[in-house]
Amino acid sequence: MTSLRMTSDLRRELILGAAKRCFARNGFAGTTTKSVAAAASISEGLLFKHFPSKAALYAEILACEREADPALMDLLGAEPSTQTLVVLVREMVEHFLHASDQPEQEEDQRLRLLVSSQLDDGEFARLVYEKVAGLIGRTFVSSLERAVEAGDAVRIGNEPMNLFWFAHHTLLMAALARLPSVPCLSYGDAASHERQMCEFILRGIGLNEAVIAAHLDRELSPGRIKAETTESA
Repeated sequence: MTSLRMTSDLRRELILGAAKRCFARNGFAGTTTKSVAAAASISEGLLFKHFPSKAALYAEILACEREADPALMDLLGAEPSTQTLVVLVREMVEHFLHASDQPEQEEDQRLRLLVSSQLDDGEFARLVYEKVAGLIGRTFVSSLERAVEAGDAVRIGNEPMNLFWFAHHTLLMAALARLPSVPCLSYGDAASHERQMCEFILRGIGLNEAVIAAHLDRELSPGRIKAETTESA
């Protein structure tokens, strides 16, 4: 039983490795399940036993890439708290607002695919949202609950996961406005825009002004930004 499971897991990893190479070389539209199967030296039928569609393959690759990000994993492994919530929101804001700045525009292409999926059958979008909810949404909700318990936030509605999606979709739309080579609109100065967006979301999910000011001043302090810039150089 264990041997069969390990063989299945290994086969799955080999398929994902082959798919990643195909997507990197040909893009999502130019990749077929047949070409992935050939790259993995298996039949297309066997591929479908592990992944029911091309969209499922791509969504799984994106999830694996997120899980391979040590900074994200450290954040998601942190103790749920008001501080963790503020850092998570700040990281989400930074991620979406700089999506078009990523090398080779990979994130740009993923956002376009996410939008086109929602205008089509929605399969890829549903899979991505499912992965995002399991990976990030849980940390958001548990940290928000701790913030409410600590008196740092008021409870907004009965569905805290909805607040995560409201924040996510607000940032998604902000990112989409910047996708064209000539952005659809400009939010002005990037640094003040980032802070304003963080404040907007944190207020919307119920954090009080004193807590927002204290935590954001710590997270967006010039010293911290300078240190992060130096580390990433």
